[in-house]
Amino acid sequence: MDRREFVASTLLGAGSVWAGLSRNPSLLAASAGKKEASDRVVLGTTGIKLSRLAMGSGTNGVNHSSDQSRLGIKGFSDLLCDAFDHGINFWETADQYGAHEHLNAGIRRVGRDKLVILTKTHAGTADQMRADLDRFRKELGTDYIDIVLLHCMMDQKWPEERKGAMAVLSEAREEGIIRAHGVSCHTLEALRVAANTPWVQVDLARINPIQAYMDSDPATVISVLREMKKAGKGVIGMKIMGQGKLSHDVNRAIEHAVKLDCLDAFTIGFTSSKQMDEVVSKMPALSLT
Repeated sequence: MDRREFVASTLLGAGSVWAGLSRNPSLLAASAGKKEASDRVVLGTTGIKLSRLAMGSGTNGVNHSSDQSRLGIKGFSDLLCDAFDHGINFWETADQYGAHEHLNAGIRRVGRDKLVILTKTHAGTADQMRADLDRFRKELGTDYIDIVLLHCMMDQKWPEERKGAMAVLSEAREEGIIRAHGVSCHTLEALRVAANTPWVQVDLARINPIQAYMDSDPATVISVLREMKKAGKGVIGMKIMGQGKLSHDVNRAIEHAVKLDCLDAFTIGFTSSKQMDEVVSKMPALSLT
């Protein structure tokens, strides 16, 4: 499939999804029933199908390093490929985490067409965004990226401050360089602006039951995420384990996430197969409790 056909198929898929949502608004809420990590869900109205659980790579991620990238390229790519063997085809990262080359190694082993890749950028200007897209694709070893987000929006004026980067991402989507664009938010004000910004197709939001490293209390955040969901945006949860604060109570964290009607998917950063296996094995039962 060439790039033009790729773009056309993506837009067609998004249109079909939106038509289905328009006919049946109940589809805007996450379906009830048993949910598994390997379930294929549609991300908002983007037409992108991905696993309900994403492999995160940014635990304690700063200065191009994270707990996952510190496992080494082989160590983390082995874990990513183990996740793929469990049906997890959604891999989430960011420039800030220094894990692009680790994902590259996993992509080469699994096959690019079998994966959905999300990364994030701190670019603010058009020139910075173009440079990041070129560098990211080289580091990841791919000619397109499924989802690119503006990373860590905090100011409610972010659409004005990042308009150059946003314009380039819009162009990149039309050209088939990316499939969808959006933001991750780190304040309630920025999150509310994202909910009301048509440009945002995908949002990555902090959510857990104990308000750890979140933008506000869970009820307030969930209300904003429901607005996003109703608007057809794809919503992905992060900080599900409260950046480790819920590591002693995995059941509570996972049950909360898997039952939220406002999430299409959620991401967790694992550093071992044992951690991943625990979550994967518990999701079905906890979704039914």
